[in-house]
Amino acid sequence: MTTTPSRPIRLDALAYGGDYNPDQWPEEVWVEDARLMREAGVNLVSLPVFSWPRIEKTQGTYDFDWLDRVINLLWEHGIKVDLATATATPPAWLIREHPEILPHNVHGQRLEFGSRQAYCPSSPVFRSHALRLTEAMAVRYAEHPALALWHISNEYGDHVPRCWCPVSGAHFRRWLESRYGDIDGLNEAWGTSCWGQHYLSFDHIEPPRTSMGPINPSQLLDFERFGSDALLELFQSEIDVLRRVTPDIPVTTNFMSLFKELDYWDFAAVEDVVTDDAYPDPGDPLAHVPAALNYGLMRSLKSGQPWLLLEQAPSAVSWRDVNVPKAPGRMRLDSYQAIAHGSDGAMFFQWRQARFGPEKFHSAMLGHRGEKSRTFAETAALGAELKKIDAVRGSRVSARVALVVDWDSWWGSSANDSLPSQRLDWLEQARAWHGALFALGQTVDVVKAGGGFESPFARYDVVVVPNLYVVTQEQAEALTSFVEGGGHLVVGPFSGVVDPTEKIHPGGAPGPLRNLLGVEVDEWWPLADGDTGAITLAGSDHEIETWSEWIDVADSAEVVATYSTGVLDGRAAIVRNASGAGAAWYLSAALRENGLEAVLGQILDAASVDRRQHPNRLLEVVTRVGDDESFTFFLNHGADEILVQAPAAAVDLLCGADIPIGADIRLPGFGVAVLAHRTLDLTPTSL
Repeated sequence: MTTTPSRPIRLDALAYGGDYNPDQWPEEVWVEDARLMREAGVNLVSLPVFSWPRIEKTQGTYDFDWLDRVINLLWEHGIKVDLATATATPPAWLIREHPEILPHNVHGQRLEFGSRQAYCPSSPVFRSHALRLTEAMAVRYAEHPALALWHISNEYGDHVPRCWCPVSGAHFRRWLESRYGDIDGLNEAWGTSCWGQHYLSFDHIEPPRTSMGPINPSQLLDFERFGSDALLELFQSEIDVLRRVTPDIPVTTNFMSLFKELDYWDFAAVEDVVTDDAYPDPGDPLAHVPAALNYGLMRSLKSGQPWLLLEQAPSAVSWRDVNVPKAPGRMRLDSYQAIAHGSDGAMFFQWRQARFGPEKFHSAMLGHRGEKSRTFAETAALGAELKKIDAVRGSRVSARVALVVDWDSWWGSSANDSLPSQRLDWLEQARAWHGALFALGQTVDVVKAGGGFESPFARYDVVVVPNLYVVTQEQAEALTSFVEGGGHLVVGPFSGVVDPTEKIHPGGAPGPLRNLLGVEVDEWWPLADGDTGAITLAGSDHEIETWSEWIDVADSAEVVATYSTGVLDGRAAIVRNASGAGAAWYLSAALRENGLEAVLGQILDAASVDRRQHPNRLLEVVTRVGDDESFTFFLNHGADEILVQAPAAAVDLLCGADIPIGADIRLPGFGVAVLAHRTLDLTPTSL
């Protein structure tokens, strides 16, 4: 898929603001809101995300007068809008006239209206109504000076990532016919000679609803692909309308960080600006670590271009079992973390805290106490402070390490119950590997698995692949080229197992990666629940859990670590295979935190990438690079004060002080420093 050229958000500063739901409030409150937004430094709000019933009260009867007044009021106060197409949820009248719009669950039961996203993504009835509303919105506001960005739908796939209704079934069959051409091609791809599943017609195929036993994993993987594509098709249909009516206005939809249900590589390719909704848990003192991985994905989806944090919580959310508030300073730190990782702003859900509905306990910039609320004081202070770092806008993040995220492998390694173990979780492995790199002081980009016209690996020294369950020959060739050109590749367990049709590669794992990695997997050896094992690396033992493998090693490869417990005692566990100017490493076991830090530290050293000698998960250092100057962010995610050293002669943008190279900088608990400097030749003290 070709990535669309990007149109930037129409703002002349870092974006600051949040979701606004004026239709939940009487009109006299709007005036107060506009005044307080201006006082808080707000320059962008998202609206009217869930206002379809207010805009179109009956079919084809539109009431834009109230929305006109809101937008005009905001614009009078210097505030632009991220204008939603309001298609996130259909109105009750539409559902009752066309109940076939409602989605079905995996058991074939129709879900009832009463929440949000009450639609089947494949429904032509829903699509036709949504597109009429989108066009009406576009025509109405095409020339309004407040329009900065189009916001299509809302959090695709959040509540209904897949639908198993008859309409989706018909769409699935059309998708399969397009993919395979004829039924013989599908039978070959799906291996339907197993368990007597041979099909004579596409008409005989249904979505993989609840069945009497394990379902064909090839069908399950294709249904995951289809489900993502169905929502992408819906997204694209609204994009087409907006591009026709307002060709110069950028479009987006808000992503949900590292989200299994949708292949965000495909979604990002068709929009102008990547936006994300991020809600790290304040109850988890290390929640910033997976957040950094999420942000690495967001900035990488469009080749390092700036993105936008469109939603975060000023304090507590309303949907966890226990909704812990953010301690003073934590919201500021979370906002700076996103900006450090390439976001050109910090937005929130939402502006004014609701008095009713499922989100009335969700925090807001303006809490229930109004101007007296702590969240308002903190968000107003941040709005003023962000003006000091506006120079970072448009700059890009510097990284020497990348992590491969492949949705086919994520889906395939978790979409069926016929795996060697259900305990080797793709997301947990990705987070564990990234966490070790974070502790070692690395900023990590995210890349596709390769195999396209342009290699995604060229600008990196180290590429890590926690899992690549599904692998193609083209991907193997791209990874081989990276290694032969001098790169260091690290591949994790249960990789190179199947091709894109879920067939085991000839000769077994790691399939087309065999020569590159210098190993053959004879047998997977998952650990029973509660069991642990160990490997010996450089004279030290490191614990493993969940997974191990019986592997045979090629003569060309070097055994770096061996198993030291159980049946595999003495056998190879980690292997290094030199190829060209680089090397590929294979980790056959699921290592715990200290083991991953030890292995990846060794590999960073081999690649001559500066790293921390003492792993630290509370200090984060990220550099954004602009045309004339760079910006290094120091983020203290702990509650205690720490000392860091300036990596270059710089100016601290937050306090205005000149900082000589190597000078000590005191970071209080949850503290931040943003240093602007001319040189890109940073000293290792920046770690």
